[in-house]
Amino acid sequence: MKQHQIIIALDGHSSCGKSTFAKRIAAEVGYAYIDTGAMYRAVTLACMEAGLFDQTDAPPEGEVERILKGITLDLKHNPELERTEIYLNGRMVEDRIRNMDVSEHVSYISTLAKVRRKMVEYQRELGASKGVVMDGRDIGTAVFPEAELKIFLTASPGVRAMRRYKELLEKGMPAELDQVRQNLEKRDRIDSTRKESPLKQAPDALILDNSHMTVDQQMDWFREVFNRTISPMDGAH
Repeated sequence: MKQHQIIIALDGHSSCGKSTFAKRIAAEVGYAYIDTGAMYRAVTLACMEAGLFDQTDAPPEGEVERILKGITLDLKHNPELERTEIYLNGRMVEDRIRNMDVSEHVSYISTLAKVRRKMVEYQRELGASKGVVMDGRDIGTAVFPEAELKIFLTASPGVRAMRRYKELLEKGMPAELDQVRQNLEKRDRIDSTRKESPLKQAPDALILDNSHMTVDQQMDWFREVFNRTISPMDGAH
């Protein structure tokens, strides 16, 4: 009997390990992994390459909208590297969008209503056939409020700053812990207070604080909640 497929929505603050957790979940249950943050980063990169951030940190929304209309985004699975890669106008930009210069501007782009609406529309198309794990800031509240399993991931600010700091050093990017902490605080503030789809926990989301958990421990927790969610559905067939 084929198992009932669902949408798994994973939301939470930046640098709390969402993408690592989401990738493991997708591999475990055989679902597609969709990194919504990569979409916003790709739009940000397109705006940067068009020179929108050359003179200002907050280009006019009309200019961003003009760029938005002229871009196509595609997500493709790379079996060799076992990862999903994002393509901007046919060019693979998965590695480029992870650089610090993109990180500096992505929060602003993410606050723009037209950008969020376009991305939400695209994300809904990707998840229409179910069997997806989607991580972001507003999946359980704005993109898929009807998702069968919603998880809100959190960790203490100090733990998150240290994780991000180590991640940057591992990638060979220079970083100061204080600067990383300030950047996270700024992103939290922007994410939580923006008008369009702010970061907030869905009322029916399960909260997981992973401050002192390994990824394996998080997966043990996930298996339990996933089986609890899926069992009644499979029984109904």
